Amino acid sequence: MTTATTAKSTTGLKLVPVAAAALIGLAVIAVTGHVQATTLHDAAHDVRHAVGFPCH
Repeated sequence: MTTATTAKSTTGLKLVPVAAAALIGLAVIAVTGHVQATTLHDAAHDVRHAVGFPCH
């Protein structure tokens, strides 16, 4: 491999986590944008209780 080929493959590998994080972030925004507010509140409330975080 040449230095240019190695640099290209390394750059490509660095973009995979960035692309995955962006995709997950967009999915979270899309899902939460279409869910009723009470559903999100109830889900967050249940998670807080499940991990032992006081919320009252």
